[in-house]
Amino acid sequence: MTENLKVVLDTNVFVSAFLSHNPTSPTQEIIRRWQAEEFALLVCDALLEEIAEKLIERGIEQEQVVEFLALLERLAEWVEVPVEMATSVITADPDDDPILACALLGEADYLVTYNPHFDVLAGEYQGIKITKALPFLWALRGDSLTAND
Repeated sequence: MTENLKVVLDTNVFVSAFLSHNPTSPTQEIIRRWQAEEFALLVCDALLEEIAEKLIERGIEQEQVVEFLALLERLAEWVEVPVEMATSVITADPDDDPILACALLGEADYLVTYNPHFDVLAGEYQGIKITKALPFLWALRGDSLTAND
């Protein structure tokens, strides 16, 4: 299932993993599995900017944020998102559109998010499965429980 799997992790997934003190949390396991190259991670400028902003807002030292972003830039697949591609699909928060465009242009299989603004897409958009961390982790593990809860 994981062969050539392409995934966009939304900012809230990274923040959850970064701030979690539970090494068995779904978001931390997802990050570990990415680092073990079980799937390709897709990122774009807008995503990295938002990750930096949210981590700094939560009191993470700038040096740690810079190191984390450097890791993402080094190991993730970069997706160039032209401004005209980030059209208004997520009307509740247009800032989410570049993340969706990153998934589309990178031909992602999954967009993993806790953001309720993506709920309007009903779990899938142009072939991209949109899910929360735990159901994605179940799918990554090959578990049969893959409900979008």
